[in-house]
Amino acid sequence: MTDSNPEAQAVSAAVARLYNTYPFPPEPLLDEPPPGYNWRWNWQAAYSFCTGQTPSTDAVRILDAGCGTGVGTEYLVHLNSQASVVGIDLSAGAIAVAKERCQRSGADRASFINLSLYDVDQLPGEFDLINCVGVLHHLPDPIRGIQALSQKLAPGGIMHIFVYAAHGRWEIQLMQQAIALLQGSQRGDYRDGVAVGRQIFASLPADNRLVKREQERWSLENQRDECFADMYVHPQEIDYTIDTLFDLINASGLEFIGFSNPQVWQLERLLGQSPELMERAQTLSDRQRYRLIELLDPSTITHYEFFLGQPPLPKADWSSNTALLAAIPTRHPCIEGWPSLTMFNADYQIVQIQDADLQFLQACDANSNERTVADLLAEVDLDVAGVRSLLDQHLIMLTPGAK
Repeated sequence: MTDSNPEAQAVSAAVARLYNTYPFPPEPLLDEPPPGYNWRWNWQAAYSFCTGQTPSTDAVRILDAGCGTGVGTEYLVHLNSQASVVGIDLSAGAIAVAKERCQRSGADRASFINLSLYDVDQLPGEFDLINCVGVLHHLPDPIRGIQALSQKLAPGGIMHIFVYAAHGRWEIQLMQQAIALLQGSQRGDYRDGVAVGRQIFASLPADNRLVKREQERWSLENQRDECFADMYVHPQEIDYTIDTLFDLINASGLEFIGFSNPQVWQLERLLGQSPELMERAQTLSDRQRYRLIELLDPSTITHYEFFLGQPPLPKADWSSNTALLAAIPTRHPCIEGWPSLTMFNADYQIVQIQDADLQFLQACDANSNERTVADLLAEVDLDVAGVRSLLDQHLIMLTPGAK
């Protein structure tokens, strides 16, 4: 690690000790590909979300920045059959688990390096997709971290980031401080911190706000000491608000594409019953609307997950029927329960479709000669509105047709 700041070095060393003590995430190792999917880790799905169109190639380079025990890295390999994947992490212990995880499940296109995010410039070349989930908020200097990553993002590449939100983690912050006070000089002994935290929760009244929040939101995953330690005794955490989040984003020099859970950021779900308030909100900027949402619904906004892009990043416009009909459709790669009239979409939400929708999706599967939307509609009993519905539900992706 080349950081010349002694304080930052000490923080990074403390973080490494935590994850050497409690390798994270603690998901079990499997002798087969992991179940399910996260569409954000599927290059085609993520690129289509960011640009509105499928990528020109699947032979891409992917960086899992802060890979931990390789849970995300493993998915990145299995969900992207032509990609080469590199995982880096500060913890040698976590890297050892990641290597075993990927070896056992056959994720043989992954390589791992024990490396700080700050030193990512030591890696050769650039990456088309960078995955950085749950990492930047644990750095002593997140701005330096995101700037280092942005330098490794190829032109036209995308980066997915996940960082903590302050308002939704208010009770967690209080418990972190309480554990630190009771640990005193033993702070930094993470096993002791876990023991102290569990004793606190066991001792507090059942109607205590911290206990109630833990029980309603976190207790299932926190049965595992690795998760409890990551949440409550971490030596370094920076939680964001919308304003400080966009300071971080702006410092990256990259384009903010959007939140990867956009349904959460729809003001209609909170104020849709009041046309007057919705009309007032029309005068707000996007950033102001985001701020309003986190103020009104802090318990939901526990984190921010979003995509950034390295210009030039082409964007497709399917608003005209002419463009839509000339596009080449493919079925979305992240669907569970296919083929069926009832299935899970990319966000694991149950969707129900009609026979005509099913026929169109099956025609997309058989579309080896790159027929257009117009070609397929000539064969099935579906109209343009139906195609737009499938697109809105992330059941299909589109490629611009020949001009």
